[in-house]
Amino acid sequence: MPPTTARPGLQLEFPQSLGVHDDYAAAQKAVDHLSDRGFPVQNCLIVGTDLKQVERITGRMTYPRAAMAGAASGAWFGLFIGLLLGLFNGEGQWLPTVVSALFIGLFFGLVWGVIGYSLTGGRRDFTSVSQVVATRYEVLVEHKLLAQAQEALADLPGHREQQFNQFNQGQ
Repeated sequence: MPPTTARPGLQLEFPQSLGVHDDYAAAQKAVDHLSDRGFPVQNCLIVGTDLKQVERITGRMTYPRAAMAGAASGAWFGLFIGLLLGLFNGEGQWLPTVVSALFIGLFFGLVWGVIGYSLTGGRRDFTSVSQVVATRYEVLVEHKLLAQAQEALADLPGHREQQFNQFNQGQ
């Protein structure tokens, strides 16, 4: 494996693969098992590989929805500004400053939310959330500790089958 430009705490000198898992929980279970056996787990890495972006469609975007989203974000921003400005106001002026800033932010957020949505020209008429996820998780260990780690994992239930499947997939 070529040297990486990762931060010093996130790399090993000569990493070797201890196993590849289909989900993070299985990789975490393997490292936890090593820890339970007294293995120096600071010499391990769990690396997510085969990254993909998953986008979950949450609904249809409409003018009212764009207006509400804009109003909500504008209200939060207005509240923040109002609280900041309220710190410098005299006695009795704090609440009116905060409330007026909140409503000004709400109004401008609503207007800009509608304008922004209208400028899309109907190209993205849905709302969504996206996330980058790994499809495989590889446990790496420092090369000089590979045999010790393999020995410590030998009694982990399912580990032998996982190693066998990994070997067969590589051929």
